Amino acid sequence: MNKVILMGRLTRDPEVRYTQTNNTLVASFALAVNRRFTRQGEERQADFINIVAWSKLGEFCSKYFKKGQQVGIIGRLQTRTWDDDQGQKHYITEVIAEEAYFADSKREAEAGGANTFDATFGTMPNPVAGGSDFEISSGDDLPF
Repeated sequence: MNKVILMGRLTRDPEVRYTQTNNTLVASFALAVNRRFTRQGEERQADFINIVAWSKLGEFCSKYFKKGQQVGIIGRLQTRTWDDDQGQKHYITEVIAEEAYFADSKREAEAGGANTFDATFGTMPNPVAGGSDFEISSGDDLPF
């Protein structure tokens, strides 16, 4: 199984490009992910992990993700190699995003003026406003 779950802050705004063969959108960015433990007397360490998001998810990330924002990414780890113009081989490991979520607190998102979206590229439902298919008015309506 190849599954990666990360939460971190964007180190830069997503960079968008399109493939040459079929003009598919590709967004790439890096996440600064704090390490879980620190040694006594040292500052917290972070790993900088490259993320690649394709097509609609890439469009979503490029439109709504900004530098410094905390996000959650679920995806898979992938490695690739290529030779540069001088014939030197390069290796890269990156996460191919399959899902992307905002992870900032609601207060931080409101301060930044961002809307709350999920990885289905739409507005999150607001249970206070009603309109939920799973609304229960009283305890008597519970099926158990």
